[in-house]
Amino acid sequence: MAVRYSCYDGGMHEEWPAYVGLHASGELADRAARARDYLACCVLCGRRCRVDRNVRPGVCRLGVRARVASWGPHHGEEDPLRGWRGSGTIFFGSCNLRCLYCQNYSISQALAGPEVDAPSLAAIMLDLQHAGCHNINLVSPSHVVAPILEALVLACEAGLRLPLVYNTGGYDSQEALNLLDGVVDIYMPDMKYASTSRARRLSRVLDYPTVNRAAVREMVRQVGDLVLDEDGLAVRGLLVRHLVLPGGLGGTAAIVDFLAKQVSPNTYLNLMDQYRPAFLAREHPPLDRRITSEEFALALSAARKAGLTRLDGTIEPCAVGPTT
Repeated sequence: MAVRYSCYDGGMHEEWPAYVGLHASGELADRAARARDYLACCVLCGRRCRVDRNVRPGVCRLGVRARVASWGPHHGEEDPLRGWRGSGTIFFGSCNLRCLYCQNYSISQALAGPEVDAPSLAAIMLDLQHAGCHNINLVSPSHVVAPILEALVLACEAGLRLPLVYNTGGYDSQEALNLLDGVVDIYMPDMKYASTSRARRLSRVLDYPTVNRAAVREMVRQVGDLVLDEDGLAVRGLLVRHLVLPGGLGGTAAIVDFLAKQVSPNTYLNLMDQYRPAFLAREHPPLDRRITSEEFALALSAARKAGLTRLDGTIEPCAVGPTT
């Protein structure tokens, strides 16, 4: 696990996230400044639209500020994230993907929520810490890396000490991930598709598998396999999500094979079975139906055959309260 530091007395504190040390050295503020510079020709997500977001919105439909659709303790995340006090989720408005079946389309496909400046976003992070949440869970953050880093500088200065969860659709640029190295404690990317053509048709993005796989490799390089503390809470590492789609559209077998052979056989994987038709899905069969029990059984079998054993829901959940 990475060494963690106090930004007040220079002493070493294993319980504090690595970004605290970056703040103490001034590196966190430098990262925020570099992220702002990238906005002038934006390459901070996999789309690499190169729009000057100081002047007009990028493909993500946002300029230099983030939109926050909602925030608060969330008890529906994976066991290692939600614990007994909830994961401190911040749902960002808009998205760099255009998934036809998005179950959060009212947030991701619209300019949901008000624009917030850096002090306001920092205050949200601190309020989630005050509420007792186990972590700060940044939901759909790829297009707002710059304002997140700017807010984190202020939040850390004011005492933020929670692990950061980067909860992403998986279409992330290497430039953004370089800025986040040593900042993010827990990466939680989607791996949506193994097929480029299906990604284009269903999420309106180019080269998703190539960009996604490169991002996941970089994420695991930075943080390693998921590490849990004595109470079963995630403190650092990679947690991958894969939504099983009807008709095998996601290419589950290829994705789990990639994870086992090119990432780590100890990858913590959430194979999600909750797909339901939403947004425009009913116009695009077989997305117009839920998955069958047989389809999900095949997905589980493929993961186990590939050698993945850390499957969410098959691991002993964390305790209902802290160990004493």
